[in-house]
Amino acid sequence: MSGLDAIVVGAGPNGLAAAVTLARAGLAVRVYERASQAGGGARTQELTQPGFWHDGCSAVHPLALASPFFRAFELSRRIELLTPEVSFAHPLPGRAGVAYRDIDRTAAELGRDGRAYRRLFAPLAARSLEIAQFTGSNLVGIPRHPLTAALFALRTAEQGTPLWNARFSDETAPAMITGVSAHAIVHQPSLVGAGAGLALQAHAHAGGWPIPRGGSQAIVDAMIADIVAHGGEVITDHEVTSLRQLPAARATVMDVTPRALLRWAGHDLPPRYRRALQAFRYGNAAAKVDFALSGPVPWSDPRVAQAGTVHLGGTRRDIARAENEVAHGRHATEPYVLVSQPSVLDDTRAPGDAQTLWTYTHVPAGSTVDQREAIVRTIERAAPGFRDLIIDSRSVTAAQLPDENPNYIDGDISAGAATLRQLVRRPVVSTDPWRTPLPGVYLCGASTSPGPGVHGLSGWYAARSALRATFGIRKPPSLARE
Repeated sequence: MSGLDAIVVGAGPNGLAAAVTLARAGLAVRVYERASQAGGGARTQELTQPGFWHDGCSAVHPLALASPFFRAFELSRRIELLTPEVSFAHPLPGRAGVAYRDIDRTAAELGRDGRAYRRLFAPLAARSLEIAQFTGSNLVGIPRHPLTAALFALRTAEQGTPLWNARFSDETAPAMITGVSAHAIVHQPSLVGAGAGLALQAHAHAGGWPIPRGGSQAIVDAMIADIVAHGGEVITDHEVTSLRQLPAARATVMDVTPRALLRWAGHDLPPRYRRALQAFRYGNAAAKVDFALSGPVPWSDPRVAQAGTVHLGGTRRDIARAENEVAHGRHATEPYVLVSQPSVLDDTRAPGDAQTLWTYTHVPAGSTVDQREAIVRTIERAAPGFRDLIIDSRSVTAAQLPDENPNYIDGDISAGAATLRQLVRRPVVSTDPWRTPLPGVYLCGASTSPGPGVHGLSGWYAARSALRATFGIRKPPSLARE
């Protein structure tokens, strides 16, 4: 391709979303990716044994249904999304908490806390798409749905402070809520964790938490197919180390961290913007273990076997203790463990009756501690005999994660600390934080607003900013399936 209009650096979900949008506007687009396989945190690979397909980072995708970008892209018409009746389960001694898509069924099984649980989540589930609009913005300016934003803020203030147990009298419902909010890798309770958790849990009772058939790579492949269909190209095995090495183009969109932008173009940036990028902080980390299993996990509560996602770590108090140990730079004595079991729904992920299992736990940034045994031990408590099913496993420490994705600084899969300040200042406070001071240069990815997750939004917003500011195109192109 000659006569490039736009270059995208990084073929993660946000970089690809930017390329989709630019190509749909009729521009000549090229994407460069350092790895041999496009997708970033949404790659699917044979990580243990042949025939066992594992998701590299993101495995379960509520935002595949709720993200404004993916809704405009009509992703659900392009790939097969397998949505379990049980969005997630939370094993506890004796009995698990089970979050069905049906909130009434969920509440009915929670006994005396069922009514309180329903009153907390039913209004959020009914407004889940409006919440996705709000949480998928850069939080600067007036929200599109102010009443929904106010409702969400009030519930976040409740669940993100020491008031979080006020409406509950039992252990199960609070543990379920904290199991979801712990996805954020932050101190518990916290407003950031509560906001992230309540949004995810609203989706659990609205569209559900789907798993793409064939793995997260299906999302990536759908975007690449659209880019190519509209004249773009994606080049892998091509590492970019400086903006000056790129061919001439009117716009460059980078799916990288502020640290990478500083390394590639720091001397060209105005001092104030450079200082803002230098002040951007990265958070604590994940350690990941993938398992190839000879059969299904033998959960003590059989309902857990129906869940696409499982949270382990005990009660609300137990999970808070574990996450707060990590927040203080220590490894948790009894860690919180997040589990995805895609083979419950997707028979393409492992041969015969075998299964793949995706797990991670939280650790201090840069940790070199292998968490395989800690994770196996935690699963064994809720599923005695699990260890006997393991055919093979692959463990990656936090310190090793950047080798797989340089955006995961010291193993921070969120590519930036999840703090209130950095929700608004990601990486700068602006109504257009994706546009850098360099002419024609834009920044996207999890380090930019609206933050982490496979939603494509920061890439979409960066591309729309480029269309307006660089190309003078005011009306965003249609992304609908043709």
